[in-house]
Amino acid sequence: MAPILNVGPLALPLPELLLLAGLWFGLSLSEKHAQRHGLTADLQANLVFTMLVAGLLSARAAYVLLYPAAFAASPASLLSLNTGLLHAGGGLVGAALGGWAYAQRKDLGLWQTLDALAPALGVLWMASALAQLAGGTAYGAETDWFWGIELWGASRHPVQALEAVAAGLILGRLFPAPNMANRTQGMDFLWLAAGAAATRLLLGGLRGASLTTLMGLRSEQVLAWLALATALWLIGKRRAAGNSALQ
Repeated sequence: MAPILNVGPLALPLPELLLLAGLWFGLSLSEKHAQRHGLTADLQANLVFTMLVAGLLSARAAYVLLYPAAFAASPASLLSLNTGLLHAGGGLVGAALGGWAYAQRKDLGLWQTLDALAPALGVLWMASALAQLAGGTAYGAETDWFWGIELWGASRHPVQALEAVAAGLILGRLFPAPNMANRTQGMDFLWLAAGAAATRLLLGGLRGASLTTLMGLRSEQVLAWLALATALWLIGKRRAAGNSALQ
């Protein structure tokens, strides 16, 4: 865990730096593939900017709705740059709605848009796992396995590092690939989503800060099951649609 990066007299927040680096690299990677999906670099940049603004605003709004007392005494906190005052779920919903609204305005297809964003989303997934490792959040359960890392006074499963490695392997498999030009629309995004869900499903049992539900499964594993099943079902549907178009 290294939440602060000291560079001379500067003390820089490492998790935030990793997320910014992931955003920059992800956008750079997406720009190389956007044209394949009918998006210019400007369209893609505007789409991502719209999603970021909508996501940040909705993440703060969701946090205010859930914890109004935190802002009642200090309304100026609404403008705080503290990322701890953002609600991840609300941010994702807002970003998705913002992206959908922009895509509708520019007459962009759903699968076309999702495929164009897939590389950036994959890199952000990896950067997020590294940021969690640096900040000591989303930590693993205690373990005596050889790969344990010292965190919060105990040896724990390195789930953040394992998730980052899994994200890197999936990205390397999907982008680039010899058959990219022949992929059916939607496959880039759906395979990335399936890989992310499978990773969460496998690593969910090693986490130390998630709720347990029925049959020993954790809440995030149940959601991962649903996401994986949905992604695989949609992959089958898209593949069938692609085969029909070739006949």
